[in-house]
Amino acid sequence: MRLIVCITGMPGSGKSTVAKALNSSFRILSMGDVVRREAERRGLEPSDVNLGAIMQELRKRYGLGAIAYLLVNEIKDGKDDIIIDGLRSIREAEILKGYGNVKILAIHTPKDKRLKFLVDRNRSDAPTSKEEFEIRDKRELDVGVGEAIAYADAIITNDGSIEELQEKARKIIRKWKEEC
Repeated sequence: MRLIVCITGMPGSGKSTVAKALNSSFRILSMGDVVRREAERRGLEPSDVNLGAIMQELRKRYGLGAIAYLLVNEIKDGKDDIIIDGLRSIREAEILKGYGNVKILAIHTPKDKRLKFLVDRNRSDAPTSKEEFEIRDKRELDVGVGEAIAYADAIITNDGSIEELQEKARKIIRKWKEEC
């Protein structure tokens, strides 16, 4: 059976770093890219404020599983294993269960380290202050990321090197692959 690994965590926790480490054996789909494509379609700058508003609007219009619904067409036709980068709610995971064996991997990273990661990656939606960072965290918690973390099948802590984080994830996911 196809394995769908949903990576969750607060902004800047290392979700994309883990996903990139697995790109040779999994197809990677990013929930954030879905929202960024929608911003582009609307002609909006991909700022944190705009992306956050679009994310909330889509969820208000289509429910907490909105972003997963928007990924279904990219998932349903293939048989390959998939990494979902950026799961934000349990409802999204429930929708994805119709397309494979879903496992949730949560990444926990200390708050100060997350803020540094977000600033250092230099994306257009990076927080420019600690207040913006906290507003973003609250928005993520409001859409259900805390519940997704709480219901994760495994949690890893990002408190060392990138290589250590990636190896922790590979070890867990190899075990899940064996169980499929």
